[in-house]
Amino acid sequence: MSEILIDTGPLVAMICAGDQDHAWTVERFRALPPPFLTCEPVLAEACFLIERRGISGKVILERIENGLLRIALEIEDQSAALRKLMTRYASVPMSLADSCLVRMSEIYPECHVFTLDSDFRIYRRNGRQMIPTIAPDR
Repeated sequence: MSEILIDTGPLVAMICAGDQDHAWTVERFRALPPPFLTCEPVLAEACFLIERRGISGKVILERIENGLLRIALEIEDQSAALRKLMTRYASVPMSLADSCLVRMSEIYPECHVFTLDSDFRIYRRNGRQMIPTIAPDR
């Protein structure tokens, strides 16, 4: 299978058993091959959200250490492309994490984005190409 890029939502849902998408997400994690590629803004968002639910952000770092997650984008190297994406989608608006995932989808053309975020139906890579996603039907 191609690379799987992971967004904040599935990370939070996997860790938080009370999350409405927990069961769906856990099923997908079991079916998909690691490592899941991500970026530092996704990790920061996930830590913030799980800590608001009383769970230590250390669990995110443990998933990097055990090879489940791999950071696959250097923001410094991609800042111009990220800024361009955020400008293009300012009306959505596009977060830094989302812009990183869209940029990663351009770098890894055979990827799928594992997300709970419907904005990935709006975003396009390389100008007009839809981004393949693994997302719940809503």
